[in-house]
Amino acid sequence: MTPHAHGLWRQMRRYALVGVGNTLTHWVVFFGLYLLLGLRQAMSNLLAFLAAASLSYYVNARYTFAARPSKRRYLLFMSGMGALSLALGAISDWAQQSPWLTLSSFSALSLVLGYSFSRRVVFRGRTP
Repeated sequence: MTPHAHGLWRQMRRYALVGVGNTLTHWVVFFGLYLLLGLRQAMSNLLAFLAAASLSYYVNARYTFAARPSKRRYLLFMSGMGALSLALGAISDWAQQSPWLTLSSFSALSLVLGYSFSRRVVFRGRTP
C-alpha cells in the first residue's frame, strides 16, 4: 500500500470513529426534540444535526484532517451538510416516513457524503 493510500485509510477510519459519536449525539437530540418536544422531523433533524455536527466539525478538524478550525470552514461544512439534513427531514415529513428511517438514511448518507465533502471542499489541501 502506498503512503498516500495508507494515509487516506487512516483518515477514513478516524472520520468513521468520530462519526459514531456524532451519530449517537444526533439520534439522542433528534428523538428528544421529536418525541419530547413534538417538533416535526425536518426541524428535529436540522437541530440535531447542528448540535452533533458542530462537535464533529471541531473533532474532525483537529483529529482527522489535522487542520485548525476556522469560521469559514465551519460555516461551509454546516451549510452544506445542514442543507442535506433539512432536505432529508422535509422529504421524510412529506412522505410520512418513520423517524427511524429518517435517521438511518441521514446517518448513512452523511458518512459517505460528509467525508467526501469534508475532504474535497471543507479541508481541501489537508489530505495525506
